[in-house]
Amino acid sequence: MITETGLWGRTQYLLEKGMDVAQMRHKVFADNLANVDTPHFKRSEVTFEAELRRTLDLEKHIEENSIPARMTDERHIPFFRSRDIRDVAAKQQIDYLTTMRNDGNNVDPEHEVAEQTKNMMTYQALTTLLNHNFRTINIVNRVA
Repeated sequence: MITETGLWGRTQYLLEKGMDVAQMRHKVFADNLANVDTPHFKRSEVTFEAELRRTLDLEKHIEENSIPARMTDERHIPFFRSRDIRDVAAKQQIDYLTTMRNDGNNVDPEHEVAEQTKNMMTYQALTTLLNHNFRTINIVNRVA
C-alpha cells in the first residue's frame, strides 16, 4: 500500500511489488522444475510487467489528453478512467498451448533455470534499489 505521497512512496511501492512478483516467480519456477518428469504437466508463468506498463501508459495518456468534463451526478460516466497502480496484480498463467515431449509435458529445464537465474538477478537489483531508497531517506532525516 502506498503510505507516502509523491514520487518516493510510489517508487517504494513499485520496488516492493517487484520483489513480491520475483518471489512469486521463484515459486513458479521451482514448481515447474519439480514437475519436469510428470506426464501431462503444463508449465506456469507469472505475468505482471505488461499490465503495469499498460496502467502507466494509460495514466500518462490521461494526463496529456484529459478533457475537463463537468459531472453533476455520480451516475455520469467520466471521459477517462484512471487506474491505480495498486490495482495491478501478478497473475500465474498456465501454458496449455505448447508441448515439449510426447507425454504432453512442456517444461524445458534449461529455459526454466535460465529464467530463474534472470529472476534472481532482478530480485537482487530490486533489493539494492530498495536499500538505496531507505539510505536516502535516512540521510534526509538526519539533515532535517
